[in-house]
Amino acid sequence: MAYMLLIVEPPGQRRDRGMESGRAVYEQMLRYADTLKARGVLMATQSLKSECARLSVRGGKRNVVDGPFTEAKELVGGFFLLDVKTREEALALAGECPAAQWATLEVRETGPCYE
Repeated sequence: MAYMLLIVEPPGQRRDRGMESGRAVYEQMLRYADTLKARGVLMATQSLKSECARLSVRGGKRNVVDGPFTEAKELVGGFFLLDVKTREEALALAGECPAAQWATLEVRETGPCYE
């Protein structure tokens, strides 16, 4: 089963951390990804920048709003897509992620949107 670990951060955390600390945190995350690869459970991973856009189409009209969004209470800072047998295994791996110390990891099983 595929599970996505979404890293949900406070919006100003990266700015407040600074460049040197930010690079150290990023290196920790790269090492974590390497351990997931070695275990054979990592399908994909990526860090996400805070700049973004929201798009909707209503009545055939496209609307794009550029971010970051000041009203946002959190920022999705990245993800790991895992191939594991159980939710418990996904939660255990999320607990090993360094980001769990400074962010929240949202664990979601992938699947069809109609279930």
